[in-house]
Amino acid sequence: MVFPLYDDNSDRTTTPFVNYAIIAANILVFVLIQQIGTNDAFTYSFSTVPQEILTGHDVVTSSRVLEDAITGQRLLVPGLGPTWPSVYVTLITSMFMHGGIAHIAGNMLFLWIFGDNIEDRLGHVRYFLFYILCGVAASLAHVFTTAAFSQDQSSLLVPSLGASGAISGVLGGYILLHPKRRVTVILFRFLTDVPAYVAIGIWFAFQLISGIGMLGEGSKGGGVAYGAHIGGFIAGIVLIKLFDRGARTRPGYGY
Repeated sequence: MVFPLYDDNSDRTTTPFVNYAIIAANILVFVLIQQIGTNDAFTYSFSTVPQEILTGHDVVTSSRVLEDAITGQRLLVPGLGPTWPSVYVTLITSMFMHGGIAHIAGNMLFLWIFGDNIEDRLGHVRYFLFYILCGVAASLAHVFTTAAFSQDQSSLLVPSLGASGAISGVLGGYILLHPKRRVTVILFRFLTDVPAYVAIGIWFAFQLISGIGMLGEGSKGGGVAYGAHIGGFIAGIVLIKLFDRGARTRPGYGY
């Protein structure tokens, strides 16, 4: 597996204000609103629920207690809360929420490393729009793959959240715009520099293999939303050409 640490920013000409703001927004939501993962009422109201997106109707469920058949341990699973003003707002709110400290730390590291160069290339406004659209596309990919491949209909009620779908779009854009940029990574326990296409290529191969494995298991719900990662990555590859068109030559580049 590959774990990126930093990339070559020697040719960056602008300060990535938007990327910093997105990282700050994710951290603030997690700490102040989600209360480091303890505010279930907010999390279970504004995460993306596939059934809600497919039907357009808000789903509210009661909390329930699950008991492990082997250990007998009882676990309280919060119910889905009401969403205001529309369930479709969760396609955006969910990309600024996380399930735990490790979840947000990993996502923000990837965004810190790869997002600044995309913002430098596209400019602040285009980068923000690109990021949001990739996140929405990733959430929709998760919704439709869950609906298409889940054997258990209860999977449609499992909420998803996290910035990884949007960040996957950033990686898709990065691999096209900066395929040979050097990225310092931990690769199979070794510290080394590799081209971006190697670092991101290994990451995407893992997502693809894991996603296919999930399909083979019938996507029983929970865990990592590989459909969102793959969908976001593909969206980034497709959208980057549209957003990058004329970015380097327009007056006031970078703003």
